[in-house]
Amino acid sequence: MTTPKRAVLGGGSGFLGTALAAALEADGYQVSVIGRSGPNARWDDPESVLRVVDGAELVIGLAGKIVDCRYNDANRNEILRSRLDTTRLLGDAIAQSTRPPALWMNSSSATVYRYALDRPQTEVDTDYDTGFSPDVALAWEEEFYRAELPATRRVALRTTIVLGDGPATRVFFRLARFGLGGPQIDGWWFPHRRYRGIGPHPTAPRTPLGVRSKGRQKFSWIHVDDFVDAVRFIRDTPSIRGAVNMSAPTQTDNRTLMATLRRLVRMPLGLPAWRFMLEPAMWVLRTEPELVLKSRWVAPQVLLDAGYRFRFRELEPALRDIRRKDVSGRAA
Repeated sequence: MTTPKRAVLGGGSGFLGTALAAALEADGYQVSVIGRSGPNARWDDPESVLRVVDGAELVIGLAGKIVDCRYNDANRNEILRSRLDTTRLLGDAIAQSTRPPALWMNSSSATVYRYALDRPQTEVDTDYDTGFSPDVALAWEEEFYRAELPATRRVALRTTIVLGDGPATRVFFRLARFGLGGPQIDGWWFPHRRYRGIGPHPTAPRTPLGVRSKGRQKFSWIHVDDFVDAVRFIRDTPSIRGAVNMSAPTQTDNRTLMATLRRLVRMPLGLPAWRFMLEPAMWVLRTEPELVLKSRWVAPQVLLDAGYRFRFRELEPALRDIRRKDVSGRAA
C-alpha cells in the first residue's frame, strides 16, 4: 500500500478551510488541520505543528482573526498578532523539517493595493496603500518570506472578497432582501484613528475619509469554487511563486454589485447608505465601513498569464450560483 499524500491547513475551520479540505481530500490527500484546539495540531504546541508539517507535500496557511470587527486597539492588535504568530510557527516548522513541504501557500490580502478608481492593480504594482489594513497585509507577507527555505516554493495568496458560504455574502444578500440594497456612498465623517498604521513599519493612511466615489468604488471578488481551483492550479504549476491575486478577472463597482443583488432577490427598491448613515450602523453591527467603502480594483494577472481558466468571470452568474446552491442551508 502506498502512503497517502499529506496536506496541512493552518487554520481550517472557516468556510474557505472547509472547502479546501474537501477538495484536497478528493484529490487523495490526507489533510491535517492546525487550530487553537486542534484537531491534529495546536498553535500553542510548536512540536505538534512540526509533527504534521514534516513530511507534508503541501502547507496552506489560512489562520488569522477575521477583519469583520471594530478596529479598536484590542482587535487591531489581535488581527496583526494572529497572522504573524501563526505564519512564524509554520515557517519555523518548515525550516526545522527533515522533509520540508515542496509548496507553502499563505493567505494575504489584496488590500495592500492603493485605493484605485483609474485602473486595476496587478501583482507587478508596488504602489501599495498605507494605514492599518495594508500595514497588516505587508507585515504578514514580510513574516511569510522571513525564513530561508530553499526547498519550499512560496506563494502569497492576495485574496479579495470570496463569495460563497461566508459572512460577507450572507450580509450582502440580506441587505438586498430587506430593501437596504442601495449603493454605499462615501462622504464626510469625523476624523478618527482606527485606521492608523500598525506593525513593524507603521504608515499614516494615505487615502482620507470621505472620498467622493458616489458609490462607484470598485468591488473585487472571487467565487469560492475558483479560489479552490486556483489553489489546485498553483499547486500544479511550479513556475508560479511570489504574490498571486486571488480575484476574478472581471470586476465591478458597488452600485452594480447592489443592483445585481436586488435583481436576484427580486427586490425593486434599495435604499442608498451614505457614510454618515454607515458609521453609526457599522458601530451597532461591530464592523468597519471601510469593508464596503474602499475601492479595491484587483486583476489576477499571474493566474491569467499562467493559463488558469475561471469558472466564474462575471459577477451575476457567480452570485446566481451561490444563491441556487443555498450553501448556507437557508435562503441566501
